[in-house]
Amino acid sequence: MKLKPSITVILAFIAVQTAVYSQNTVFPRLVPDPKALEFYRLGESGGYSWIQLAEISLWASGDNSRANLEKIRAAADTIKNAADLPDTNEGKAEYILTFMYKNLLKSYSLYQTRIDVMLSTGRYNCVSSAVLYMILCESIGVHTNGVMTKDHAFITIPIDGKDHIDVETTNAYGFDPGNRKEFHDQFGKLTGFSYVPAKNYRDRETISQIELVSLILNNRIADHERVNQFAESVPVAIDRAALLEGSVLKVDSTTETHRAIFTDPRIDLLDRLFNFGAMLLRAGKEEDCLRWAATASPIYPDEKRWQEFIMAAVNNNQTKLLKSSKYADARKFLEGQKQVLSQANYDKLESILVDSELSGKAYQIRTAADGDSVINAIDLARNGGKIPEKRAVELITFAVQKTASSVSAPPGGTWRAAIQYIEASLSRFGANRELEQALNVYRSNLATDYHNRFATEWNKKNYDEAERILNEGLREFPNDRQLLSDKQTIVKQGR
Repeated sequence: MKLKPSITVILAFIAVQTAVYSQNTVFPRLVPDPKALEFYRLGESGGYSWIQLAEISLWASGDNSRANLEKIRAAADTIKNAADLPDTNEGKAEYILTFMYKNLLKSYSLYQTRIDVMLSTGRYNCVSSAVLYMILCESIGVHTNGVMTKDHAFITIPIDGKDHIDVETTNAYGFDPGNRKEFHDQFGKLTGFSYVPAKNYRDRETISQIELVSLILNNRIADHERVNQFAESVPVAIDRAALLEGSVLKVDSTTETHRAIFTDPRIDLLDRLFNFGAMLLRAGKEEDCLRWAATASPIYPDEKRWQEFIMAAVNNNQTKLLKSSKYADARKFLEGQKQVLSQANYDKLESILVDSELSGKAYQIRTAADGDSVINAIDLARNGGKIPEKRAVELITFAVQKTASSVSAPPGGTWRAAIQYIEASLSRFGANRELEQALNVYRSNLATDYHNRFATEWNKKNYDEAERILNEGLREFPNDRQLLSDKQTIVKQGR
C-alpha cells in the first residue's frame, strides 16, 4: 500500500503572473490622499462647481499642476465668449462637442483615460472625453449627467422638455446619436463599442458627475493591473473610495451598494487589496502575506475574505515546511498564527499537520515497537478529533503493513512475525479488507516456505524430516494446494 499524502496547497484568488518580492516588501499607501477627502467634503457641502470638477478630474488623472487647469479654463472662456454660441441649451451642448473636436480632440485611444494626457496629446477615450465635455457644458450652465454601460461611458443632458439627449463624446457626430443615422455608421468603425440606443434603460445606468470623474481612477486601476502593477493600483482604489464614500470604508452585507453597473468603490478597493495579496502569495512570500493582512485588515476589514487570505498564506508556508519534513518548525509556525486564524481553519491546518507528522513517522517504521508507537499515536489522534476516521483507518492500515513488512524482512524477520502482527491488529481494530488480503499473502508465503523446506529435505532423501515438516505445515495450512500436492508425492512413494 502506498500512503497518499494529505498536504493541500491553496492558491485561490485572482489569477496573476508570478512576480518576485523581497521578504521586506514595501507595502503600498493605505490611507487616502488628503485631497480625496477634501474633494469628498466639497461634494457633501453642496455639490461641485465646474472648475472644481476640472480640478478633481486632473487630480484623478495624477496631475497636480496648474497648467492644465488653466487650459480648461481658457477653453471654457473661449466657448463662453464665442460670437456664434447658440442661445438654447441644446444648441450650446452641440456647439461644445464640435468645439472639442476642432480644438482639443485628435484621435481615439481605448485606454487613454487621463485628462492631462488628453489636453497635451489630443488622445482620448470615452471617459476622458465625457469628463471634459461635462466640465465645459457646466461652465456655461448646461447641466449634464454621466451614463454607463458595461464597457462604455457617455453623457446625457436633460434639456428643452425632453427626458434626455444623449451625447456620445467619442465621435464628432455624437450629439443626440439615436436620431443620427450617419453616427451609427461612423461610430462602429471608430470605437468598436456596441452603442446603447437612447432610452434603452435596461443596459445603461445614470451616474453622478463625481462618479463619472471617478471612472478616471477606475480606469487607471485597470491600466495598472493589466501590466501586473498590483501595488500601484491599491492607493488609486483607496483614493477613489475616499472621493466617493469619505473616510469610512468598512464593507459588510448591510453597507454594500447594489447597482447594476457602477460598482461599489469599497468592494473594488477590497479587490485591489486582495489582488496585491494574491501577487505576494503567488510569489511564495507567505510571511509578507501575513504582514499585509495584519497591516491592511484593521483599516479595511472584511472578516471572511481576510480569513480566507490568511488561511491560504499559513497553509502554503506550512506545506513548504512539511514537504521538507520540518515538522517541528511547521508546528511552531502554526502555533504562532493561532490568534489570526479562525478556530475552524486552525483545526483544519492542525489536522493536515498531524496527518503529515504521522505519515512521516509511519514511513520510518523499522521494528514492531516502532509500529506500535505510530499506530497508538494515530489512534490517539483519531480519538482526539485531530484526524477524520477515514484517514485514521488509512494511516493505521499503512502502518500495520509497513510494520509487517519490516518484521518479515531478512535477515532476522519471519513470515510468522508479520502474520502475528497483522492478526493482532485485526483483533484490535476489526475487519479491514486490505489487511486481510495482506494476511493471506503472508500466510501463503509461510506455506510456500514449508513446501520449500519439505522439498529440500526430500531431495536430500531425508524422508522422515521431510514428512515431519510437511505435516507441520498441513496442521497450520490444511487446505493449501501446494502442501496437499506434496502429501500426494509421499503417498505415491508408499510412505
